[in-house]
Amino acid sequence: MTRFIGYDDRNALEAEMPYEARGLAVTLYGFLTQTAERFPDRPAISFQLLSGPKDHATTLTWRDVLERVTETANLFRKLGVGPDDTVAYLLPNSIETPVVLLAGATAGIVNPINPLLDAQQIAGILRETRAKVLVTLRAFPKTDVAQKAAEAVALAPGVTHVIEVDLNRHLRGIKRYIVPLIRPRVKRRHKAKVVNFEAATSAEKHTRLDFEDVQRDRVAAYFHTGGTTGTPKVAQHKYSGMIYNGWLGGTLLFDETDVLMCPLPMFHVFAAYPVLMSCIASGAHVVMPTPAGYRGDGVFDNFWKLIERWQATFLISVPTAISALMQRPVNADVSSLKTAISGSAPLPVELYNRFKSATGVEIAEGYGLTEATCLVSCNPVAGRKKVGSVGIPLPYTQVRILNHDDAGRVHECAIDEVGEICVANPGVFPGSTYTEADKNHTLFTDDLYLRTGDLGRLDGDGYLWITGRAKDLIIRGGHNIDPAEIEEAMLSHPAVAFAGAIGQPDSFAGELPCVYVELVAGASATEGELLDHARNHIHERAAIPKHVEILPELPKTAVGKIFKPDLRRLAITRIYDAALDGTGASVAEVAEDKKRGLVARLARGPGTDEAAVKARLGEFTCPWEWR
Repeated sequence: MTRFIGYDDRNALEAEMPYEARGLAVTLYGFLTQTAERFPDRPAISFQLLSGPKDHATTLTWRDVLERVTETANLFRKLGVGPDDTVAYLLPNSIETPVVLLAGATAGIVNPINPLLDAQQIAGILRETRAKVLVTLRAFPKTDVAQKAAEAVALAPGVTHVIEVDLNRHLRGIKRYIVPLIRPRVKRRHKAKVVNFEAATSAEKHTRLDFEDVQRDRVAAYFHTGGTTGTPKVAQHKYSGMIYNGWLGGTLLFDETDVLMCPLPMFHVFAAYPVLMSCIASGAHVVMPTPAGYRGDGVFDNFWKLIERWQATFLISVPTAISALMQRPVNADVSSLKTAISGSAPLPVELYNRFKSATGVEIAEGYGLTEATCLVSCNPVAGRKKVGSVGIPLPYTQVRILNHDDAGRVHECAIDEVGEICVANPGVFPGSTYTEADKNHTLFTDDLYLRTGDLGRLDGDGYLWITGRAKDLIIRGGHNIDPAEIEEAMLSHPAVAFAGAIGQPDSFAGELPCVYVELVAGASATEGELLDHARNHIHERAAIPKHVEILPELPKTAVGKIFKPDLRRLAITRIYDAALDGTGASVAEVAEDKKRGLVARLARGPGTDEAAVKARLGEFTCPWEWR
C-alpha cells in the first residue's frame, strides 16, 4: 500500500509515471488471474444467507473465484454470448453475484439490473442493452425477483436463456428441506430456455477458458443509473475504468489482510468497483451479509456482532445505513475496524460525530458516480479529513468546477465558488458515456471533462464539497435554494433520522421549499415543532419550508439514497388536489414522462368542471393531463 495522507502523496504517485505506463492487466480476466496466482488460498468472498453471527456462511478462495468465473464464462459463450453481446443479471447479493459480474464481463458485456425496479423497467433495460442471457433467482420465499424476471423476459424477446440461481443451497438444517415445499410458483409467458445455474456451470471446464481472452480494452459492462433521477439511463464501462477503480483501492487503501464488510448491492457501482475490484487488486476479503444487505432481516440488529465475527477492518456504508446503525447499541467487539467508508449521499456532521463517539472509528467520505465508472475523490483514510467534504481528487483524476451559460460559454469557478463538478479520469469514457448517443451530446466540456450534474466547490486546500444536484435545486421565483441546507437543519433535530427537501409546485413562485422527514425509531415530534425548529435553524429566510410532513418511512433507493421523485409525487398530488377542490377532478397518479418529467394525471368525477380545472392548474408549471 502507498501512503495516502494528503495532496503530496497523491501528487507523488502521479509523478512516478503516466497511468498508462503502470503495466496493469488489460482485461478483467487477466486482472483476476493475477490475484488468484498471488493469493490462491486466501479467502476472497463470503456470503451469509441469514444474518445471525453464527449462521452458515459460504466462502470462496481466490482460486475458487477464478475457477467459478472460468466455468461460468465458458457457459455464457456456449449459449451464444460473444464480446459484443450482453449478459444481464437480476440478482440480490449472493456468492454467485460477483461471479456472474466477472464472468459476464469476460464472455461479453455484463449488465447488472436492480431487482427493486418493476418488471416493465427491467424489460426496458433488457431491450436497451439487447441482452441475450438473463441470470436471476429461482423462485424463493419472501422475494418476487423470479416473478419479475419472468414478466420482464416476456416483454424482452431478445433474451434466449434464463439462468436461475437457487439460494436454497446456502441454507442448512430443516429450512433447506422446507423451501422446496413452499417455493412460490412462477408463471412463464416467455419462450426463453430456463437453465439451472449450478448444474450448467459445473458441467463446464473450470481450468481454462474455451475462448481467447483478447488483450484489448473494450466496453465490458452496462450499468443503469440508479440514483434519484427517475427513469434509468444506461452507462457504458470499459475494462480500463473497472481496473482503475481496483488499482486505486489496492494502491491506497487495502492489502490481502483486510476484510471489507459490504452490505451494499452488487448491482450498484459502489459495491462492484470500489469494493470488488479493489479486493481483486489487493487480495482483500469481501463479506456480504444476506441477499438484501442492509435491508436484510436482522442485519442492523446483528451488525456489530457480524463485524466481530468476520474481524472486519473496513465498513462500506452510506449515510442512511449509518443513521440506522446509530439507533442501535454497539454490542460487540469492533476493535478490528480501521475505518468506515461512506458514499452515495452527503454525510451530516452530526452523524459523523455520533458514529465516531460510539465506535471510536472515523468515517472517510468519498464521491463517485456511475457515469465515471465510480471513483472521483475520497478523504484520506490516514490523513486530514474534512467532515462534510468528499475529500481530494484521487490520483490521475482531474476535477474542475465550471459554470456553463445559455450561450455555451464556460466559466471556471474560483476557490469556494459553487458550480458544476466536471471530471476527467481513466474511468470516464468521453463521448460514449451512455448507450443512447443523444444523451451524450452536451455531457462533456472540452471533449474530455464529464459534466456530472452535481453542484460543488473546491476549497483553498483542494478538498471537494458537494452542495447538491443541479436538477435538485429548488427555484423559488428565480432564487436558487440548495435542499441540503434544509435537510441539514432538520437532521440537527434529535428526533429526525432522515430528511428530504424538494420544491413543491406554487402558482406564484413556481416552487416553494417543503421537507419530508422520518423520525428516529421510538422518538416523537409534531410537524409544528419541526417547523419551528426549521425557522430557528435555517438562516436563509427563503429556504424555510412552507410544509413539513412526517412519513413512517421515506422512500429510498437500494443504496440508501432518499428517492426524491416519490417525494415530488406526494407534493404534486397534495398541491394539485387542493387546487382542484370543488372542480370534481382529482389527481389519480403522478407518472414519469421521459421528455416532460413528472406529469399529473387527473381523474374526472361527477360533474367535473373542465374549464375550472384548466384555469386553476394553468397557474402551475408542472404538466398535467387527463387519464
